[in-house]
Amino acid sequence: MLDSLLLAMGIVLVLEGLMPLLAPRQWRATFRQLLALTDGQLRFVGLIAVICGLLVVLLLK
Repeated sequence: MLDSLLLAMGIVLVLEGLMPLLAPRQWRATFRQLLALTDGQLRFVGLIAVICGLLVVLLLK
């Protein structure tokens, strides 16, 4: 189980690093837009991300 968790974390880090590596200007612009969101909007984005992640896990399990 720990191996799977570490593998998943490694994949997340690779995916998170692709945007700043391949398109740093667009990544900065996107990050600025995220900073402009209210707390409620940011929580909603987080909620959607969690739901999508859970759906992927459930579909693959």
